[in-house]
Amino acid sequence: MDMAAACVDDVGKPRASRKVCVIGAGMAGLAAARELRREGHAVTVLEQAGDVGGQWLYDPRADDDDEEDPLAAAAAAAKPVRVHSSMYASLRLLGPREVMGFSDFQFVPRKSDPGRDPRRFPGHREVYLYLRDFYRAAGLTDAVRFNTRVVRVAMAPPPCRGGPGDAMKWVVRSTDAVLWKRCSDDQMAEARCVEEVFDAVVVATGHYSQPKLPSIQGMGDWKRRQLHSHWYRVPDSFRDEQVVVLVGCGDSGMDIALDLLAVAREVHLSAKSVEAAATPAMSKMLARHANLHLHPQIERLCDDGRVVFADGGGGVVAADTVMYCTGYRYSFPFLDTEGKVAVDDDDNRVGPLFEHTFPPSLAPWLSFVGIPRKVMVPWFFEAQGRWIAGVLSGRRALPSEEEMTRSVEEFYRARELAGVPKAHTHDVEPHKMYELGEKYCDFPRTEEWKRELMAIISRNTSDDMETFRDRDDDSDNVRRCLQEWYALAEHQAQDEEDPAAAAAQAPVHSSL
Repeated sequence: MDMAAACVDDVGKPRASRKVCVIGAGMAGLAAARELRREGHAVTVLEQAGDVGGQWLYDPRADDDDEEDPLAAAAAAAKPVRVHSSMYASLRLLGPREVMGFSDFQFVPRKSDPGRDPRRFPGHREVYLYLRDFYRAAGLTDAVRFNTRVVRVAMAPPPCRGGPGDAMKWVVRSTDAVLWKRCSDDQMAEARCVEEVFDAVVVATGHYSQPKLPSIQGMGDWKRRQLHSHWYRVPDSFRDEQVVVLVGCGDSGMDIALDLLAVAREVHLSAKSVEAAATPAMSKMLARHANLHLHPQIERLCDDGRVVFADGGGGVVAADTVMYCTGYRYSFPFLDTEGKVAVDDDDNRVGPLFEHTFPPSLAPWLSFVGIPRKVMVPWFFEAQGRWIAGVLSGRRALPSEEEMTRSVEEFYRARELAGVPKAHTHDVEPHKMYELGEKYCDFPRTEEWKRELMAIISRNTSDDMETFRDRDDDSDNVRRCLQEWYALAEHQAQDEEDPAAAAAQAPVHSSL
């Protein structure tokens, strides 16, 4: 299969080929780069790490290895973290591999390779290895420039512009990422920067790196250990009778709690709402682990190590560590759009963005892939990438700037009327997620059985966080489709192991 080959132009119009910079070689960046190349664009991917994978490229180091006060550094919105990945060693997928593959390059188990993880819900390393396989199969090895930190992206001055319609251009300034990490003086790093001009920029840097911290009375004076889950890697340092308080009961908070229960003396989970947190999964965790406790949100931290909970009953825990599993905020410190695109630090909203992708006043020359949360990946990233690629080539058209702006404003109003907090602006409803591909770029809808499977997994996760990966209560339809999927997966795995034989046979199988 020649995944890098351009698509057939079914419209018959000549395509414009643009010089495009994609920032980031994680799942979103690779998806976008492949679609852009298929459309005939000249693509350069700038990646700060030494390999592909983005978040899935596990880094055992943490920012607090070098920072005297990492929490204060994270609180400074202008200061980006120096370790991108927030993966911890034990992390496994919450979704099965059958729904996490590229549309024509399925996430098949590589059983013949003893170094791979064949489980349906593999660990993070298996995802990284899969992305590396995709990067090679998609013919992107000559497109990615590693160890390159982007330090500034800005609109080029008018003399740099030209061509059809006097299109906007972008100046991208980058530096050696190794130097950037070692350099305490940003000006020293910028002295060795490289500047390039591109027709368009696609931002695909992810949003699980820059810690989002709560504001709790006494945080600044608390003398014991505080950290964000971004810096958590292994439970070893929490041995020796440690008492740990985890702030936040989302997926990461509950998962890390399970990781710590085997080594810590006590683990206390603090939730904004105990009622909302008391799901069947939480109730079963509490029943199974006598050293796990659930509390309301923290009222204050005392300098003697006490953690006081806002339960009205004087709930207090003497803790050794407080870990904030409070999520992440969008951060694009390199991006200078003269205020046309901004991150609302209070509400963690990026905007204005038409369909979470295009800033109306800068479209299509600036776009974002991977902003939405709660979407099926990499499928959604592929759909965004194909849409962007088609618009840049001229085969597809965007609404006018005024229409896109009005659409964003109407979306904001509808969410507000529905009582959705601004912080959830980029949480995409399932039916809206599936609509994007069909509506804007004829990207095939995710198969019905995969949507059904995800609904089953979501239900099982809510029921039991510790056993959902091992349950077998799929419907008959899902079971049948899974059998067919694994049969096709076997063919793909054989083709990957013997490319010469695959080339002599029929075209590679796509997903069901």
